[in-house]
Amino acid sequence: MGSVAAMQLELPTSLAAPDTAPARLRVDNVSLRYRTPSGSTFSALENVSFEVPDQQFAVIVGPSGCGKSSLLYLTAGLAEPSDGEIYVGGAKVDGPGADRGMVFQSYTLFPWLTVRENIEFGLKRKRIAAAERKEIVDFYLNEVGLNNFADNYPKQLSGGMMQRVAIARALANDPQILLMDEPFGALDSQTRMQMQQLLLRIWEHSKKTVVFVTHDIDEAVLLGDRVYVMGARPGRIKEILDVPIERPRTMDMVMEPDFIRMKRQILGLLHDDLQEAH
Repeated sequence: MGSVAAMQLELPTSLAAPDTAPARLRVDNVSLRYRTPSGSTFSALENVSFEVPDQQFAVIVGPSGCGKSSLLYLTAGLAEPSDGEIYVGGAKVDGPGADRGMVFQSYTLFPWLTVRENIEFGLKRKRIAAAERKEIVDFYLNEVGLNNFADNYPKQLSGGMMQRVAIARALANDPQILLMDEPFGALDSQTRMQMQQLLLRIWEHSKKTVVFVTHDIDEAVLLGDRVYVMGARPGRIKEILDVPIERPRTMDMVMEPDFIRMKRQILGLLHDDLQEAH
């Protein structure tokens, strides 16, 4: 890995991920089935196929129990599909790997490590030299606004601050793709908005490919280049929608006509799915 300054110079200047970009993530006819205690089979996902281009911020929404998080766990290599295959950067997913960074809803920091030590954990495992580790960690401490808390332990941080550390830790490893499973779901509304603004700013700087799972439709439209709407029973991709809102984005955009139209379209798809379920 080169210096952080060099990394910044190489960042693209386009405001949105181009549709012609090669697929960073490809999900190919993935199904996931469980054996229930009664001996029957439950289908969580059935023949799910889609692609996420490089540098795209992809958001997955859908009703509870539709398999959104399961799909993310399969992509992370934390579980195996019953059928089908998943590729990241052209390589088949076969277990966890450094090419994928994961941020969970629950706080997953190592409590015995400081903020700095948490962020540099993966870098140490890669045997990156101390001077380069410091440069990378300092860069991401600044990105998430935690310069003054580098020596604090997780128990001394708020929920929002802990998620900032988790995001910095994931990005410090320079993964091909960042997977985020409702990372702001446990936060209060004000902190959640602050974290959304933070993530928008970080993404504008890095243009990292992101797959973000959420129940919040406003959050999906605010953050995403494209929204993947899932249907339930079993989970499937029901519709893929491009977000017609230019970047950079601000919280004020939630009141604009294009934003409201997009939100209504997604809510309509989810409402139709709930009616089908009944």
